Amino acid sequence: MQPRALNARLVWALPISVSLLLMAGCASNTLESSLSDTGQTRRDYGDSHTFPVPNEIQDNVDFWRHVYGIWGRGEVVIHDSEYLGVIYEVARIPGPIQASYTQSQRAWLSNRMDYYRSRLTSLEQRVRDKQRLSADDKALLETFKRVGEVEALPGASERLRAQRGIREKFRRGVEISGRYDAIFREIMRQHGVPEDLAFLPHVESSFQTNARSSVGAGGVWQFMPATGRQYMNVNAQVDDRFDPILAANGAARYLSTAHRQLGSWPLAITSYNHGKGGMANAKAQYGDDIGLIVTQYKGPNFGFASRNFYAEFVAAREVASHTERYFPEGITYEEPWRHDRIALRDSMPADHLARHYGTSKPQLAELNLHWRDSVIKGNSHLPAGTTVWLPAGTTRRIASQPPAFTRAVASAKPATPSVSSRTAVARTTPATKPVAVPKASVMASTKAKAPPSKTKTRYHVVKPQETLYRVAVQNGISVDELRKLNRMQPGDNKILPGQKLIVGI
Repeated sequence: MQPRALNARLVWALPISVSLLLMAGCASNTLESSLSDTGQTRRDYGDSHTFPVPNEIQDNVDFWRHVYGIWGRGEVVIHDSEYLGVIYEVARIPGPIQASYTQSQRAWLSNRMDYYRSRLTSLEQRVRDKQRLSADDKALLETFKRVGEVEALPGASERLRAQRGIREKFRRGVEISGRYDAIFREIMRQHGVPEDLAFLPHVESSFQTNARSSVGAGGVWQFMPATGRQYMNVNAQVDDRFDPILAANGAARYLSTAHRQLGSWPLAITSYNHGKGGMANAKAQYGDDIGLIVTQYKGPNFGFASRNFYAEFVAAREVASHTERYFPEGITYEEPWRHDRIALRDSMPADHLARHYGTSKPQLAELNLHWRDSVIKGNSHLPAGTTVWLPAGTTRRIASQPPAFTRAVASAKPATPSVSSRTAVARTTPATKPVAVPKASVMASTKAKAPPSKTKTRYHVVKPQETLYRVAVQNGISVDELRKLNRMQPGDNKILPGQKLIVGI
């Protein structure tokens, strides 16, 4: 990998060992001019009102911007874990570059960390005893002075941290995001939250649909099981955390609630990692000032990940929004999600569903990432209300069949309401009004009953935790249509448990 231009705001202790800094120089004048800052100039990360970047976290944002868009997986950064503007070394990892370190690479990195730990311990001792400092000592001390944190030298040896670059992984995540970006943004708009929250999966999972954390979080949006159950279906048959679109709806609901409780987007976003309760405690001490919270708050479990979560989001938003700047080699976005969506009226086995829609269970399993193995293997049925994704055009094809063939298994619904034609998701229309699934095979030839001469108004009683979006999905209509039926204003999402909504006429 060619060396790249580095932000002048991040300070390197060059005189410690010039030969160790393998990232001097830049790959091209274009990249240098687009990425390098001069002096103390601050980058403009856009929308400073919604997503502000106070001075206290500017270095943190710049650090993660480099991790995502500049440093590759073949490079490791040794830095201060609290003062991210202090960089001791950016070094090329020796040997083959793989997903994880080899044993020899771990030993090499351990030696580098021990080296800096020893240097910092010795310097702290000499400064405390007012001993004569060598040229290298003075240069290392100047590293802290240049970021205005000379008082941070005590304890610096205990704050060493190594961070590997993930430029390649982030770039791949940007490509995958083309599959979901339009839908995610529409979901955010439906819930009245900033649509740029669609960038959050870059921080959580790099858009890896099967991502699982060591503590049990899962899916693109990395919901913990307990939190997931509050916003979606997580049970023995389906785990909606692993459906990117269903989980996006859950994330929008969570973030909307967090913002109402905490009053600012930096705090609401940080709560996605640290919890609403934890951020409420932080706000009680430092108000809405994310800069003070990051640098001063010492609450339980408010560690490196929580302190940096908002800065990572801002950095990811910057890099993903300016791919031509960070990935001049180009990005190949994946095609937008163009599949039909239905919601089951009754519980049924997956192979029953596959036969009815003329597809295969393996194909359905590939589209429906939220189905658990017990469903796929046929050991349990899909519960009523489960969202099912079908190959694009399936419901339209079913609707064109004779009535005997089109007895409804489910209520069909568009993947998302209207989006731009350039990235439009396939829209579907219900084959018929939802009815109970017949016990006999739906493929059997039966005599269709004549439709009733008069239509009746259909109602839905809102259950606790239900949203306007979920009611619309369950009843096979769009959110806009649901609002019109109930004479709600455009953009109004407020519904209450026990409220009786019209869902069809």
